[in-house]
Amino acid sequence: MRGKIFLHIFAAEMTNNKLHRTSLKDLARELDVSIATVSRALRNSPEIGKEMRQRVKELAQQMNYRPNPFAQSLRKEAPRMIGVVVPNLVTHYYAAVLDGIEDEARRKGYSVISANSHEDFNDETQAVDNFISLHVEGIIACLSQETTDYRHYEEIAQMGIPLVFFGRTCLSDKFSSVTANGDEAAQQATQHLIDTGSRRIAFIGGPNHLDMVKRRKHGYLEALRENHIPIDRNLVACDKIDYDIALQATLRLLESTTPPDAILAFNDIIAFAAFSAIKQKGLRIPDDVALIGFTDDAHAEYVSPRLSAIEDQSHQMGITACQMLLQAIEGDTKVYHQIVPQKLVIRDTSAKTSSVNHHTPTDNSQK
Repeated sequence: MRGKIFLHIFAAEMTNNKLHRTSLKDLARELDVSIATVSRALRNSPEIGKEMRQRVKELAQQMNYRPNPFAQSLRKEAPRMIGVVVPNLVTHYYAAVLDGIEDEARRKGYSVISANSHEDFNDETQAVDNFISLHVEGIIACLSQETTDYRHYEEIAQMGIPLVFFGRTCLSDKFSSVTANGDEAAQQATQHLIDTGSRRIAFIGGPNHLDMVKRRKHGYLEALRENHIPIDRNLVACDKIDYDIALQATLRLLESTTPPDAILAFNDIIAFAAFSAIKQKGLRIPDDVALIGFTDDAHAEYVSPRLSAIEDQSHQMGITACQMLLQAIEGDTKVYHQIVPQKLVIRDTSAKTSSVNHHTPTDNSQK
């Protein structure tokens, strides 16, 4: 019994210490300076004036700041590490990107530490702080859907830590990025829906501030304009990337007085939510409602009917992002923006059987 009590007390103390542990960010906030300044001052960098170094060290002592012992141990062993922040590791897309990063990193003698932001801004900033504390040599990141404040990445730039974005990006003048040609792919997919008999095409997307959402929605709208199809704002539903929210948005569209006869879905979560909603309403895919999603999830092949999809080359995106980061670690300070093209794979959910179009591209021609 005494052993159990000791364990509970120990766990409570550890939790309390964790909650009150002072970080570089805490010191920087108190002094109203950057994390980079604090970090350099604690290392006695000549770039920081003597007075500031003294102020930082005095505050660190007052706030009981202690460097991360795990990070110190890692530095002693001198491993070559990079950190990766992903919004949702359980999805196939992010898992495949991470797999590509790990493959390339391993080939070049680096280890990878990954962190899942769970699409949460605070989790993302904490992950970045942790990577700074661990003194990783560089970071690869994809923004959470909540992220509209980029100050933690501004601090990364100030500290000179190499960083590459993939998928969802920001601060394009400061950081290299790897993205897909989502605008072209969305335009091609929308054109395919038009060519195969659809006219009232809905777009179900994520938060409008994300550059990835902007690109894909732009391509969808361009296809409508080029085909002289009036744009109906009621057919555009952009909200949080969440299965239940996307399901309800699809149901609302289908229950409206002028429902869509086709849907272009922003990603795999939204695509399968839309798929379920159409089935739930007892409608036929694609005769009543055609559907194309952005996904390279294997389930696109397994559902019935098989899902037409714009597929990311996500593993290649991971490889490319890692190559760009390692290039930056080796001293290349240029900012690069590289595109890994997507491909439209036609299966069973997009072409209405009543439509006769001998020019509809086959699956192979899209690959």
